[in-house]
Amino acid sequence: MTVAASGPVFSLREIPFSYHGSWFGFSPVIAEKTYAEDVHLVSHQTGMHAVLRLIPAAESAITATPHQLTWSHDDGRIDLVYDNPDTVRVKGRGLGLRLLAADPVLTPFSGPYFYQDPRDDSYVFTVYQTGRRYRITLISGRAEPLGAQALGTAERGVVLPDDEAWEIAIEEYETARAPYASTDAFDQVAKAARAEFDAFAAAVAPWRGDRTPAAELAAYVLWSATVRPAGFVTRPAVLMSKHWMDKVWSWDHCFNALALADGLPELAWDQFRLPFDHQDAAGALPDSVTHSEILYNFVKPPIHGWALRHLPPAPDPGETYRLLEGWTTFWLEARRAPGRELPHYQHGNDSGWDNATTFDHERIVETADLASFLVLQLRQLARLATDPDTSARWTEQADRMRDALLTELWDGERFLARGVRSGRTWSSSSLLDLMPITLGEELPQPVRAALAARIERHLTAFGPATELPTSECYQDDGYWRGPIWAPSTVLIEDGLRRAGYPDLADEISARFRSLCEKSGFAENFDARTGEGLRDRAYTWTASAYLILSAAHERRTREPLTAARTVAC
Repeated sequence: MTVAASGPVFSLREIPFSYHGSWFGFSPVIAEKTYAEDVHLVSHQTGMHAVLRLIPAAESAITATPHQLTWSHDDGRIDLVYDNPDTVRVKGRGLGLRLLAADPVLTPFSGPYFYQDPRDDSYVFTVYQTGRRYRITLISGRAEPLGAQALGTAERGVVLPDDEAWEIAIEEYETARAPYASTDAFDQVAKAARAEFDAFAAAVAPWRGDRTPAAELAAYVLWSATVRPAGFVTRPAVLMSKHWMDKVWSWDHCFNALALADGLPELAWDQFRLPFDHQDAAGALPDSVTHSEILYNFVKPPIHGWALRHLPPAPDPGETYRLLEGWTTFWLEARRAPGRELPHYQHGNDSGWDNATTFDHERIVETADLASFLVLQLRQLARLATDPDTSARWTEQADRMRDALLTELWDGERFLARGVRSGRTWSSSSLLDLMPITLGEELPQPVRAALAARIERHLTAFGPATELPTSECYQDDGYWRGPIWAPSTVLIEDGLRRAGYPDLADEISARFRSLCEKSGFAENFDARTGEGLRDRAYTWTASAYLILSAAHERRTREPLTAARTVAC
């Protein structure tokens, strides 16, 4: 008997079916914005690669839950569950399955080679694109191989029958391993997978309930996008997605760390620390890290001091201080022009807001958001420093940068951007120019009021648009020129709350949470319609929902607790 469905049901076109620690998943999404007719086994080792096609013998309905994937047709069905991060079990009854190489072409440098292993009669694909092997072991029933040892173009794989029950295991591994041994019944494996996810959800969202209907699915997006250490990924890591955005970027990771911090602090600190494992000699963090690639050609904004304010105490405060000091020093030394107090970006990509209209006039720019983030980071260094003189030095630098921000970039109504080489200044209609609200109580009240009023102008029914909706530069699917994004929402909500605008912060939180409950956890959202855009299973979006929901639940429950205390 198959284990009953548990947790939310979701569409594979939106969210891949995967497992905590696994480098592969199951999805019809096989490349950026590319949807296949069939579900594929898609690996993220050495990049995103479709490896195997799973083709039921008849057109089937697909049901995905956190622990089980099911194809059903009339009285027949196929069930798939994870046995462990690199192995799945698949069983069928009354419904056959063709399990074929996604790429039919084998060349000396690409494609799949397929053979039957004489050691245990398993069927094995070796795939150039991932550099890994995929073994199919028949546990029960029968299987017919296709294209074993074929060269060139051929159909390769196994066919499983629809006239008798069958069960197989599929494994991803390197060169060799012991033959697969089935020790647990299929239903036991399914029950264990369900328990794994349930424990994760209970840890990261113990407050979930009717008021937070998307919390379990948000937890699943994080749980299923987590991979075990491999390649350049030095720690258990939450990828941004197990679609095509299968990397860790050096600011995205902060939001995932915050979402995990209360329930799974060790995993949260792994997220925070991972980019620092690749900090270069200048102190810079890489732009991104993934299985087989580290990119240093751009950086990402220094929000790490802000993030540390919201994380539990570091398990290694001395090391955390040293790493944050190096990252901050990079901005102070390598990203300040001679004689300048304010640091600069070299391109919009450095800001994380790649194509924001702030960068339309020039790319090498001193911006108010960057200075604000560094003020917060300098404050955090002052808190972490154990030596009073060192702490005072960081505080003095934070004061100087805050004062320079207000003196040089505030024109009395708004913050400006300044070209480093030209010296000219300009304003834009980008939400990026309003990010100094993250300084909260550090800003003078008139500045806070002006920023809050301008943020309110960006607010649509679904949250703060990254470009003013009335701007001629606004684009519904314009990346950072209109759509709603999770990180800007979380940063602004937090800043408004600390700046003394809790009602506006509450409204932004409520609208974004409602947006996720309506449209899922996309990379970003159309600010006018709320439609999910780009990659549809983005972890920092799921994390933002969990962060905002947890905080809202705390605020909702605290008055009740206080009332009960008074009544007693």
